[in-house]
Amino acid sequence: MLIKGGNANLTVTEVLKDIYAVKKPFAVLYKKKNITRPFEDQTSLEFFSKKSDCSLFLFGSHNKKRPNNLIIGRMFDYHVLDMIELGIEKFVSLKDVKNSKCPEGTKPMLIFAGDMFDVNEEYRRLKSLLIDFFRGPSVPSIRLAGLEYVLHFTAVDGKIYMRSYKVLLKKSGCKIPRIELEEMGPSLDLVMRRTHLASDDLYKLSLKQPKALKPKKKKNISHDVFGTTYGRIHMQKQDLGKLQTRKMKGLRKRPAEKSAEDGGLSPKKPKSA
Repeated sequence: MLIKGGNANLTVTEVLKDIYAVKKPFAVLYKKKNITRPFEDQTSLEFFSKKSDCSLFLFGSHNKKRPNNLIIGRMFDYHVLDMIELGIEKFVSLKDVKNSKCPEGTKPMLIFAGDMFDVNEEYRRLKSLLIDFFRGPSVPSIRLAGLEYVLHFTAVDGKIYMRSYKVLLKKSGCKIPRIELEEMGPSLDLVMRRTHLASDDLYKLSLKQPKALKPKKKKNISHDVFGTTYGRIHMQKQDLGKLQTRKMKGLRKRPAEKSAEDGGLSPKKPKSA
């Protein structure tokens, strides 16, 4: 859900509209101004979360102390889990970039560049937030032509750069197409401000899956690293001595072996006259 604060300016409003256009139809945009301060009072956010049944939010506001302000966060059990405040330093909207756009509802590919996303705890939590916010619904399969939208996040020198690209598949003379990226907007230069992060215990609790959602383990079935499925079959004990084999002269029993199996008595053949 995307919420506009009581004193949001034109830049913040345009950012919320562009993010809503990117997230359609999996987002709700509240156009009316809502006078609230998420870091001081979270009841309004929890009310909107229950009303729209949304666990992710983006709140935009503007004031003299924190101009062009965005707060991205997520809920757990309709209570705020994480919140990170970001300041907008530069913004290029969708309409400012005249290139062609991706269709509505396109699932993006997310790319994160920068050591800060792996080293710093606040940036690591921001990366997790951005993945949850932009990844879209889970899909069982992917086709090559559907990979046409890229969201690139770069963390360097204390800033976060967000860029949007459309993937163009060009002819390459072979089966694998040549890929080019064309910027389509929106484009944001962000700086991290305040943070409200959940404790480690609460964060682990929020990641816990209910037993009903966990896939049931199937007995005697295993998978290797390449995804090949192996099944184990349990059979009764077999007597290999009675196993029918291929009849060959070399495998025929000798008369002495036959007599030993019959108890050492072998009937004498009648002499022919």
